[in-house]
Amino acid sequence: MALFVPTPTTDPDAAALLDEYFAMREHGMSGYRIVHPDPATFTEPAGVFLVASVDGTVIGGGGIRMLEPQRAEVKHLYVRPSGRGTGLGRALLEELERRASLLGATDVVLDTNARLEAAQGLYRSAGYAEVDPYNDNPNATHWFRKALRGGQHY
Repeated sequence: MALFVPTPTTDPDAAALLDEYFAMREHGMSGYRIVHPDPATFTEPAGVFLVASVDGTVIGGGGIRMLEPQRAEVKHLYVRPSGRGTGLGRALLEELERRASLLGATDVVLDTNARLEAAQGLYRSAGYAEVDPYNDNPNATHWFRKALRGGQHY
């Protein structure tokens, strides 16, 4: 069973995950714009960054940030190769949605790139619907939204 711990993005485990995430994105997509997150963005009540571990081994992470009082955005969802295909990505996404709801969100948005086909599959199967762009992220080619039930734990 995975453990999800709120962690500052400056923590060595969170920073290592973010470095891996950005390195993977940059390697797979030439011209990818890297913007390391402001730690305050992922500190309650503005948001949260979760580090996921299994049996004491850090295996993934991701964050949510509040864009508006009732809208959160999923950011930097990443699972190390050793944890892929285990359901950890889905569990992490669900926990991020739960945390967004606790912060008052009634919907969650995210953006992704066409080259990240597995990520798109995860989002679609988790109930996200493709929407018009809600930001001007030059790395994004697809934008998604999901309504949360009543802005509370579901």
